[in-house]
Amino acid sequence: MKHVVIVGGGFAGINAAKVLGNRKDVKVTLIDKNNFHLFQPLLYQVAMSALNAGEIAYPLRMLLSRYSNVTVFKGIVKTVDPRTKTVFTDFGEISCDYLVLTCGAKHHYFGHNEWEEFAPGLKTIGQAAEIRRRIMEAYENAERSGSDLEKKKLLTFVIVGGGPTGVELAGAIGEMSRYYLSKYYKNIDPKLSRIFIVHSASRILNTFSPELSAKATRALEKLGVQVWTCSPVNRIDADGVQIGNERIEAGTVLWAAGVRATSIGRTIGFETDQTNRIVVSDDLSVPGYPDVFVGGDQAHFDLEQGGTLPGLASVAIQEGQSIGRNIIQDLLGLPRQPFRYNDKGQMAMIGKNASVAERGKVKLSGLPAWLIWLGVHIYYLSGAKHRLFVILQWAWSYFTFGHGARIVNKEWRFYANLPEPAEPAEKEPISPDPSCAYQPASKK
Repeated sequence: MKHVVIVGGGFAGINAAKVLGNRKDVKVTLIDKNNFHLFQPLLYQVAMSALNAGEIAYPLRMLLSRYSNVTVFKGIVKTVDPRTKTVFTDFGEISCDYLVLTCGAKHHYFGHNEWEEFAPGLKTIGQAAEIRRRIMEAYENAERSGSDLEKKKLLTFVIVGGGPTGVELAGAIGEMSRYYLSKYYKNIDPKLSRIFIVHSASRILNTFSPELSAKATRALEKLGVQVWTCSPVNRIDADGVQIGNERIEAGTVLWAAGVRATSIGRTIGFETDQTNRIVVSDDLSVPGYPDVFVGGDQAHFDLEQGGTLPGLASVAIQEGQSIGRNIIQDLLGLPRQPFRYNDKGQMAMIGKNASVAERGKVKLSGLPAWLIWLGVHIYYLSGAKHRLFVILQWAWSYFTFGHGARIVNKEWRFYANLPEPAEPAEKEPISPDPSCAYQPASKK
């Protein structure tokens, strides 16, 4: 039997394991620091109390229980030796015939890691709980404050980054302020709430078409969100955000501006790009190491038409499946097949009946895009029970504007990124999009 070790239980890792499942000629070991698979596209809804963490997290052992040849270990991989194909973990060493690295990504603060204390990102359940705590604490403190100036600051929310995560967070906070505050908080004027998206590029959702980007901006503005484009952040502290010569005093700042892959590829000595992604061949193997594969957010895959594949769930799923199939091709003595990505488009949720979706020349917004967004996310959730619970929760929220329990628990802690020695010491410049030199920032 050939032994395949998969590092990471994200979309790429579990799909590679599923393809190799129940084969008599393969033994699969999956290692992850958590014992569950997290459906990250809906993590922002956990942060906004729309869903519970248990509804988007599924135990890895249950997910892979029907595959008799797959074993799951909870542990931390320190490094690997690609020459001897040895994996060094916190519970010992594991030898293998094939190694699959799908370790995912974390937030990238462009060398300003000190900002993380004041502007948490959204990659883990712990971070979602911390964001929810900060937002609810802001409301609670504003409710009892007798100072209008203090209330204004507490009810000011800044999201740094105008990608899908930033847009979804801003839209969710906007809906919360409009439909929830006036109903339950007696001493807060919902008009005092201010929500900002601060983005360095010339428009939000800049991977979408300009038409959909403009529609998303208008939908956010209807929820009271102010969109600041061409606005790179210079400083973040406990009292707000500095953008050039302008200052936004804010009680809550959230980070959605950038991610980078874990540094294990650079630690091993593989060729990596500026965001730590490992450069891979057309079959997703590492050049010079045909038995080492990389997938998901950790893989730098060059497209024929230029550019690289984005860090989307659909990309990771297809890469994991391709890696599994190529390992089977090896076992059968057949040539490997190059990876071909089937672009399924991109989507972003803004609010109730408001989304944008794009695939090729098809561009949708409003209710049709919103319904497609719901259907796609339900389809990719793991487990029938999770799908049912999420459908019921969304239906309840749709008709009542009610969300889950907004409980403030000070025992929740923010899980910060672990320090990495390989992190560059120099500060990386955060520059606006080149087109910003010709297009003024949109500041409402």
